Amino acid sequence: MMKKEKSKFLTFIFSLMPGAGHMYMGFMKMGISLMAVFFFIIFLSSFFSIGPLLFVLPLVWFYSFFDCMNKRYSTDDEFLTLEDKYLFSLDELVKIDKDVLKKHRLASGILLIIIGGYLIWNNILNTLSAYISSELFSLINDVTRVAPQIIIGIVIILAGLKLIKGKKKECDMND
Repeated sequence: MMKKEKSKFLTFIFSLMPGAGHMYMGFMKMGISLMAVFFFIIFLSSFFSIGPLLFVLPLVWFYSFFDCMNKRYSTDDEFLTLEDKYLFSLDELVKIDKDVLKKHRLASGILLIIIGGYLIWNNILNTLSAYISSELFSLINDVTRVAPQIIIGIVIILAGLKLIKGKKKECDMND
């Protein structure tokens, strides 16, 4: 059982880092989840050179900060009823559709092959730089650098189209 008797000042200071305030308050699962989401977004943005993805960070930060502050200033009875849960869990994702990998096996396989190929290609490209002209290397490097952004953009568009198509089918069934 967690105790609410934590320093208001330290709770505030720790809550400035997503997840740290939750961990200070004793909500380790929630804290780790928020911290993981925050730093995973930074990693993805940096690794794939997708700067606009960083616009999601303030949402994570504000949610983490205000959730921690709300927990700190909840009544003793409310605080005792709070559960320490992960923000997301694989168990809950699997419950949504147990056959999700079977249904999307081809797409998942292609995605894994593309990511693996991209990582291998980046390493090979550095070796090739000594054997090809600087203009050709620069062109190949520029294309390779933007390829993940293009692929992720296509995936986002396809996901959006699928959502729209699903909503249209739902609306047609209701009419």
